[in-house]
Amino acid sequence: MWDYTDKVMDHFKNPRNVGSLKDPDGEGLVGSLSCGDALKLMFKVDEQERITDVKFKTFGCASAIASSSALTEIIKGKTLDEAAKVTNKEIAEFLGGLPDQKMHCSVMGKDALLVAIDNYKAKKEGREPETEKQKDVDIVCECFGVTRTEIERAVRENNLTTVEEVTNYTKAGGGCTKCQPDIQEIVTQVLAEKVKETPKPRKKRLTNIQRIQLIQETIDREIRPSLQKDGGDIELIDLDGDTVVVSLRGTCSSCKVANFTLSAVVETKLKEFVDDSLVVVEEETLEES
Repeated sequence: MWDYTDKVMDHFKNPRNVGSLKDPDGEGLVGSLSCGDALKLMFKVDEQERITDVKFKTFGCASAIASSSALTEIIKGKTLDEAAKVTNKEIAEFLGGLPDQKMHCSVMGKDALLVAIDNYKAKKEGREPETEKQKDVDIVCECFGVTRTEIERAVRENNLTTVEEVTNYTKAGGGCTKCQPDIQEIVTQVLAEKVKETPKPRKKRLTNIQRIQLIQETIDREIRPSLQKDGGDIELIDLDGDTVVVSLRGTCSSCKVANFTLSAVVETKLKEFVDDSLVVVEEETLEES
């Protein structure tokens, strides 16, 4: 039994704005019945492109219904530009939080909204409306039809760092699991891009002992918790110049994507919080060289 908040249960048992609109200005359909969740969102706007009415129909669990209901309450009265900035985090926060494994329901709401807005703009511009799948035919997770674009957006907006988190937020990787290495690669690339985009404050020069202490603190705070969720762990072995020597433990030691973990999670975080000149290697790799 999921631990739902009172507000989630209220929007599940008494969903707002359920139904259809005749001749909606914009509509978006995401998900599919075969995947277990589907949502159709419809809205009407005034001359200032402010949402005057919004309705939804959904097939799914309590979280899916509650998230859809919450989304309609949040965007009603907003302009399309304002509505497009609503994040799935805001949907979850509006409901007082969602279980980690149900965060994909809030993401589905955000995806439906973006498709509906694109549908409206396409009709206004006289072009054929495009669904998210038509925009990006590179489907990463075939089990649930999740595209690279959807995964990248979820990682960026929610600061995801592991495949498990991506699965919780998008369902990708939760079926046959064969796409998990591809998901990890996407996480690696997005995290690397975010590091480049984030302006770094100038760091004062540290002694070697101070650098080791800061590296250990960063590992304990930013890296170890995510690895331990999957039954893994990491140990700082040594610091040789700018080379950080670590050892992966538990499930991480035999993981097929261990190299991605080192570059996407460990090295990226150490560059962000300690020094962008640091390079991370695994103890065995160093010994072999």
